[in-house]
Formats: sequence, structure tokens, C-alpha cells
Amino acid sequence: MILHLKNNVAHDRAEEIAASINAFLIHSEGKHVLISGAAMKEVPGDIHSEVDEFWVFDNDIQLASKKYRSEKREVKIGNVTIGGTNNSTLLIGGPCSVESEAQIREGAELIVDMGLTTLRGGCYKPRTSPYSFQGMGYEGLMLLKKMREEYGLNVITEVRDATHVHDVIEHSDVIQIGAKAMYDQGILRACAKTNKPVLIKRGFGTTLKEFVQAAEFVLSGGNENVILCERGLRTFETNTRFTLDLCGVAWLQEHTNLPIVLDPSHAMGYAYGVPVLSRACVAMGIDGLLIEAHRNPKVAKSDASQQLTHDEFRALLESLKPVANAVGYKMI
Repeated sequence: MILHLKNNVAHDRAEEIAASINAFLIHSEGKHVLISGAAMKEVPGDIHSEVDEFWVFDNDIQLASKKYRSEKREVKIGNVTIGGTNNSTLLIGGPCSVESEAQIREGAELIVDMGLTTLRGGCYKPRTSPYSFQGMGYEGLMLLKKMREEYGLNVITEVRDATHVHDVIEHSDVIQIGAKAMYDQGILRACAKTNKPVLIKRGFGTTLKEFVQAAEFVLSGGNENVILCERGLRTFETNTRFTLDLCGVAWLQEHTNLPIVLDPSHAMGYAYGVPVLSRACVAMGIDGLLIEAHRNPKVAKSDASQQLTHDEFRALLESLKPVANAVGYKMI
């Protein structure tokens, strides 16, 4: 249940009410907002006179539900805004991993030259094998920060675990919580305490409900700037890396109020399929695309097979523009 308290309820009293019904208390759009478990079906009589309006839910998808907030949330990333009624698709590009200053600089120059705003690059890599490239860590994060300062870009990078979450929060513009980390409550709760945008990737064995519940951890902690990212599910198929769940995206668009980004690079696992999948994604009227591009994918230290060359990335943007226009969107 979500309850909006009346404007004349003081903060101290709001805290008392929250404690009495075991609810989260956040302050949103000038209101005291209480979020209680889905088992709560009615407003207790002793606080009824202090409640302005309330919503009852049959599960724990509450703050992210269109039943609560029918309009899509806006999330500001630097000087661009996604979600809401913007009807724009943000193209985020860059390499899978930050490998050197020269490599990430070329990625940054590509983004600037294409008139885009947001650079991706992994610094802390949650690899399945301990023998794979684990990322440059803090050194890589400082290189991303340097690119942001020199080129005026927004940067997005992934948190691997809670040991470095505060470094990523401090030095990035969008905090990415990866598919392997979306259940890490230490990360989720730390991200709930900032107002920076948080992009949560769906785990490859995660239901839609579990996916949105991860977002609820961040929302219920007071951070309303949450973005969902579909990046593919593990199925019986072995000829592609994962299966991009566009059906799930349609469900999220229908039932949640959060901006949605898609990552066809990780879903397909092979560069040849990324452009056609990207066009299908944009045709759904999504809020963003996360695409991997490397100056020379053949020598990339991680995910070499799925990264586009810089020329392929340029061609991709040009092919996406008419698709976006056809559904009333524009690429940014």
C-alpha cells in the first residue's frame, strides 16, 4: 500500500505513523509518502484522518506501478532527459571495458563527433571466469572521469560489488547495476541514498516481477531516478548468447512507470545481429539503447565478438533515425 499524508502532517508525526505501520517514509513532490507491504489492504482507522489518498496493490510492485503513477517518470542524465513525454531514444555507446587512456579517448571522441552525449565503459568487470580480464578498477574509473571532464560527456559504468559502489556513485553520471549484481542489496540500498540515475539490468534468469522489485529497493529508499534495462534471458538456445525479451519489454511498458533501455549487444553476443535488433528495439518506442563499440573489436579484452567497430556504430545511428521517426521518436 502507498499512502500520501495530508500537507498539514508534520515530519515528526509522519515518522511516527510510518513506524506504527512498519512502512517506508520518503518525501516526494512535496508530500510525505508511506510505502507498506502488499499485505496491507486498508488504512488503519487511527490514522485515516491524516491520509490524503492511498493505493492498494496485490504485490510488491508499488512505486514503479502505473496503477500508482500512470505517467512515465522522467530521468535527467546531465543535459539530456529520458522518459516522461520526451519521445526520444538515448543512444549510449562505448567499449565493453576501459582498457587504456588511448582506447577510451577514441571512444569519447566518437561519441562527441556523432553529436551524442553519453559514454559507456566498464571499469569493474563481473566476469564469470576468474581468468578473464577483470577491468582496470579505480584507474579505469578515473579515466572515464577524465573523459567526462575533457569532452563534457555523461558517463555510465557498472558496479560489481558493494566495495566500490561509493566510488562509482561519486565519479559517474549513471550508476549501472549489472545482471549479476541486481540482487545485491548493499548496492541497491547505497544507490537509494543518492539522486543520481541508476540503471538496473535484468538478470538472465530473473522474472519481470523480481526485476521491478529490485527497482523498488532503490525507489523506496528515496531515489526516484531509476531506469530498467533489458539485456536478454538465458534460454535453451545456444546459437545466440541470450534471448532478448521484447515481450517482457512490452509488459514493462504497460505496467510500470519507469524509463526502459535495451542492450542488444549482450543479448545477441555477436556484432552481426546488433543493428537489426537495435532497430526492432527502437520501433518499440524505448527510452534508450546501450550499444558496445570498440576501435578494434578483434583485440578487445572483453566481449570482443559483440562489439561494433566505430564505423559500424556510425552506420547504426543513421539506420535508427528513420525507425525512430516512424514511431514518433527521435534519436539523441
